[in-house]
Amino acid sequence: QVQLVESGGGLVQPGGSLRLACAASRTILWFNVMGWYRQAQGKERELVASIMLGGSTNYANSVKGRFTISIDNAKKTLFLQMNSLKPEDTAVYYCSATSGAIDYWGKGTLVTVSS
Repeated sequence: QVQLVESGGGLVQPGGSLRLACAASRTILWFNVMGWYRQAQGKERELVASIMLGGSTNYANSVKGRFTISIDNAKKTLFLQMNSLKPEDTAVYYCSATSGAIDYWGKGTLVTVSS
């Protein structure tokens, strides 16, 4: 059983930064791709950023230049560095990992951007 546990969410003012972490219960090298999704209240879940096993990354247009996804293999942890946060970034952020045809999800961490 694979577990993904997110942390690092919280309340931050516009223009501030947060770093989300997603700790996996097994080596990250087991996954083909990992990513961060978010779901704002009343909206559908959307992809924020993803990273392939080979290291290539993909970002939603709305976060390009502000967010950075990265992996620490030794720590079995996926990160999302979020800078220049905006109120519209407010959402529950979910960690996702795919191995073969199976998707795994964390329970999410809430990010609130407000003054």
